[in-house]
Amino acid sequence: MSGALDDDRPDRIHDANGAAHPDPVADVYRASSLAEIQAAMARLDRQEASVTSRLNALVASQKDLWRELGRLDLLRAQLGTQVVNTRAISNGMLSDAATTASRISGAVKRLELEQTNVKATLDVVEQVAELKACVLGVHGSMGAPQDWETAASYLNRASKIPPEVIDSSFAEEIVPTAEVPDPPRATLDAAAESLCGLFIREFDKAAKDGDGARVTRFFKLFPLIGRTDVGLDAYGRYVCHGVASRARTNLNSGATAQRKEGFFYANVLTKLFEHIAQIVDGHEPIVERHYGTGMMIKVIQRLQVEADVQGGIILDSWYDERSVDRKLTDIKSYAFSFLVQSFLPSQKGSSGAPRAGSPAKRDRAAGRTSEDDGINMKEIDGMLGESAIMLGRWSLYTRFLALKDVGPGSEDADGPLTMPQFLASSNLAKKVSKSLTEPFNAMTVFFFRRSVERAFQLDEPPAELSLNLNKSLGSNPPFITSAVDDVMYIVNQVLQRTLATSQRPVVSAVVPAMSQILGGTDFVGMFQRKMRDESYPKAVIQGGLPPEDKVIAFLVLLNNLDVATDYIKRIVSTHLGTEERGSGSGSSTEHLTNLFPFGTDAAFVASALRNMETAVLTTATELLADGVNVVFHQVMKVRMRPILADAFRDIDYSLTEAELSAMREELGTGSEDSGGGGTTTTTTAAANMLAHPNLRADAVPARFERGWNALTRPLRRILTERNYDRVLAASLGALARALEKRVWALYGRGVSDVGAARLERDVAGLAAAAVAGGRYGLRDAFARVVQMTVVMNLEEDEWEELGAGREDAGEKEGQEEAGIAWVLDREERVRARAIVRGRGER
Repeated sequence: MSGALDDDRPDRIHDANGAAHPDPVADVYRASSLAEIQAAMARLDRQEASVTSRLNALVASQKDLWRELGRLDLLRAQLGTQVVNTRAISNGMLSDAATTASRISGAVKRLELEQTNVKATLDVVEQVAELKACVLGVHGSMGAPQDWETAASYLNRASKIPPEVIDSSFAEEIVPTAEVPDPPRATLDAAAESLCGLFIREFDKAAKDGDGARVTRFFKLFPLIGRTDVGLDAYGRYVCHGVASRARTNLNSGATAQRKEGFFYANVLTKLFEHIAQIVDGHEPIVERHYGTGMMIKVIQRLQVEADVQGGIILDSWYDERSVDRKLTDIKSYAFSFLVQSFLPSQKGSSGAPRAGSPAKRDRAAGRTSEDDGINMKEIDGMLGESAIMLGRWSLYTRFLALKDVGPGSEDADGPLTMPQFLASSNLAKKVSKSLTEPFNAMTVFFFRRSVERAFQLDEPPAELSLNLNKSLGSNPPFITSAVDDVMYIVNQVLQRTLATSQRPVVSAVVPAMSQILGGTDFVGMFQRKMRDESYPKAVIQGGLPPEDKVIAFLVLLNNLDVATDYIKRIVSTHLGTEERGSGSGSSTEHLTNLFPFGTDAAFVASALRNMETAVLTTATELLADGVNVVFHQVMKVRMRPILADAFRDIDYSLTEAELSAMREELGTGSEDSGGGGTTTTTTAAANMLAHPNLRADAVPARFERGWNALTRPLRRILTERNYDRVLAASLGALARALEKRVWALYGRGVSDVGAARLERDVAGLAAAAVAGGRYGLRDAFARVVQMTVVMNLEEDEWEELGAGREDAGEKEGQEEAGIAWVLDREERVRARAIVRGRGER
């Protein structure tokens, strides 16, 4: 029976909002225990209460619903009455008024149409009357008076009449007269053609006579007769004739000697561009006023055609006069024998290309002038200077035309400056690229590399350097070879000349090549070869010190790299238009934009300069690090252990205070039996105590300082400050490790409390002497050994308070709470404390 009931009842119900809930009744029939039955009954009670509450609410609101329905019935009855009244008014009173209004509206529209037609007719009549006046005026002015300005003004007035009026049948019937029988269109066209021919003849005659007033007079008349293109073309021929005449005069004015020397062709090209710029600036206002805004573009394009011709003649003459082809051939065939041979394995010895690495060889090397290898470097330098001037003038010329905002592709008001298309595709632009840019790039790269080679051929070391502190130095710091100053001067000069061209193709070719020469095998690589093959500070006898001359030469090469990197930073910073500040950089946009105004050229140039700086600094820094490592291993390391051993010689940290007091008494009374005065006896006793290392408090720091200064001061006075810091940083790490090892060696030897206190003072004094003259941050190398001595001397209560021996003392939070940034782990701290007798882990 219960199964049947379960099948007939749904197991879910829905509330008023449509949400589904389990059916409590179904739950009752599915219940299998008393608790489930009670839970189902509770849910039924809650559901019954909810339904009852909703029903009560509906019953309570029934009265309000009936009241609202009654009000709606009353409103419907009232509205029905109003509807009947409204229909009566519409059908009776408003019907006649609507008919009358419709009739009046139609009449008004017909009147407006008639007025429009009458006005249009009057306009046509006025235009035809104006047309007739213009035709008669043109005819009359071109007759006996020959008043060309008046005739042109009549044609200009006629051009403002709509073409449909001029060509209308009404005009063809009204306008012709017995004096002018032709249709108005034919009369106007014939007059315009006749005046155009007349104006051209008069304009050309005035231009030939050099009469500027008459030229201007007839130039202004062409737009009035509708022949703007003809006037601009005639004007373009006129100004181009002047450009060509002056350019030929300038080119032919120089004597043969002037052509071969100086910047003759650069000056001629400059005058050509200046003349064109003067024409554009001076004539643009009159063209814009009479021909309209933007019409100067046609004159400029015509001028550019003439500039292509005259500029091409100048560049071709320069190219032939300077024998550029022959020089390019010589440049390509130059082998750079000195640079190439210096890197061959066979050059490890003294054989090979002669070098002027010392003053004794300079005279012989000075004889190897550039003429010996067939290339006159003075001529190359002069050609590069002249080429740079011409490229710079071309850049100014293109910028001037671009700023005139002419033609497609010109400068937008808020956008970057771009080259006008007619200028970028001009024959002169192609000629500049082929005859100036490409030779300039090739000769600049050659000039720079040959200058680097020449600098090394004439390289001289600083004079009279010595590691002996008793000898004075014969040079002034920084101690570098002459090649560094020579090459960096050339770097600055070549970069300055390259940027002065304001040509992106020049920068894109020259700057990467300079980066390769400086950071590759030619400059930094030459120092690397010398450091490896010529000046490597290797001891002749194993365990001994390298020869002094090798050490000095190696240190000077390190200085070369350090000073060269500093030069490169300053040079690039200067050309970027920035100054070295705390941030290390500044804004170079404005400076480079003035030199490279087109598009993204300024950003490209800045990136190229920074890439060159990065490439050179990376290579030089790597070689510097290797060189510093060599100095450490070959010069510093072999001396540090003996210095450290001598500093701690005969020092006993196990002596107690009682033992030290007994030793003082013994040394103080040991001389009393010798007789003599008391003063002499006291002095001798004091000297004996001071001479004993265990009784002298500063014995270890004093010994170390003497040995350390004897090792480092000769290096310090030769090395640059940055290089000395590098060598010191590399050496102090090893020194600190050796010192730490020596302290650990005291474990198990029973260091006394007095010995621990002295050890702490000795380590601190030794560290202070080691870093003297260097950066303060170098002290961090001794952090471990200093903490070892601090732990050794902690009192028991301090040890417990700091919790240095706890497992979590090395945690960051524990470090901050204790106020000590531990670099020793727990085991090391415990072991260090156990070095002192009676202070082991408890």
